[in-house]
Amino acid sequence: MADPALHLTDLPLCTRLVLRGRATAIAAATAALGFALPSQPCRAVTVGERSALWLGPDEWLILAAPSDPVAAALMQAMQGHAHALVEVSHRQCAIELSGGAATDVLNAGCPLDLDAAAFPIGMCTRTVLAKSEIVLWRIGADTFRVEVARSFVPYVRGFLLEAARDYPAG
Repeated sequence: MADPALHLTDLPLCTRLVLRGRATAIAAATAALGFALPSQPCRAVTVGERSALWLGPDEWLILAAPSDPVAAALMQAMQGHAHALVEVSHRQCAIELSGGAATDVLNAGCPLDLDAAAFPIGMCTRTVLAKSEIVLWRIGADTFRVEVARSFVPYVRGFLLEAARDYPAG
């Protein structure tokens, strides 16, 4: 049985890069990352401590440990290829929401169908949570990562806590 308690965890700092590019740039990025960027819409790939989330036909959010030299590796590998690589590490924060009520709590402010059949593990997308734009990523059966602009973290955290009032805290 799934843990019925709801857990809200502020995740540690990480390197965040927004990568945009076409086929030749993506091939170069693949070599630097050590794995292929997801090509299926709204999907994420994780290898080791690096993740890539598909945000659009030519846009990915790269997540890595703060000490990971991924930015330098990508910049070097992609020289000569038309691309955009922007570090957004300090723009966003991440909150992990887990437990048996995580889907219900998110659906209090997110219009997506978050049932596991419609939004399976590994799926990610830009969406809204109440009045905040977020990137939502299902990383486990009852676990979601919410990427949110740093200035909206108090609002999002407060919204999630209010939506979770009817569920046991963990």
